[in-house]
Amino acid sequence: MFRKISQFIAEVKGELKKTTWPWESDPKVKGFKKFRELWGSTLVVLIAMVFLGAFVASFDIFLHSVVNYLIKLAV
Repeated sequence: MFRKISQFIAEVKGELKKTTWPWESDPKVKGFKKFRELWGSTLVVLIAMVFLGAFVASFDIFLHSVVNYLIKLAV
């Protein structure tokens, strides 16, 4: 079991070395400025999640109303 865990961790480390990080593009940039692209991407993802959640919730409410209406017609 421990061999599998250590193999998994080694594979994760290998995959992380293959990735490109947003702050590696300019080594002269320091501080929070090097995370600007990361913050921007995170903000886009959060906004998309809010919109998607609102869409799913509104569609769920709409379908709930339609099903209730059809049930009342059937009874």
